[in-house]
Amino acid sequence: QVQLVESGGGLVQAAGSLRLSCATSGLAFSSYVMAWFRQAPGKEREFVAGITPSGHRTYYADSVKGRFAISRDNARNTMYLQMNSLIPEDTAVYYCAADARIRILVGAEEYDYWGQGTQVTVSS
Repeated sequence: QVQLVESGGGLVQAAGSLRLSCATSGLAFSSYVMAWFRQAPGKEREFVAGITPSGHRTYYADSVKGRFAISRDNARNTMYLQMNSLIPEDTAVYYCAADARIRILVGAEEYDYWGQGTQVTVSS
């Protein structure tokens, strides 16, 4: 049974930082592209960042480039998202996702497995 469990969300003031984690079980983690998506109220789920199975390549949405950093620890089957310089527009539920292909894709429909999400709220 595949499980992806996000943690680390919360309430933070603008310009603050948070670090999200995505702990996985039941899948060959080191073989999967991993990604973070987010969904704000009334909006569609959008790609935030992705990382290749080896961790050597990453890709970011323009809206978070230079502020967020995605990483993974294949020994711990865990992915991370370091979020710095947070702004109110970053408020959303953040989801981690896994895709068995080797390229980072930005469409949510491409991903095989999803976590339940963690709420991030940035106050102004």
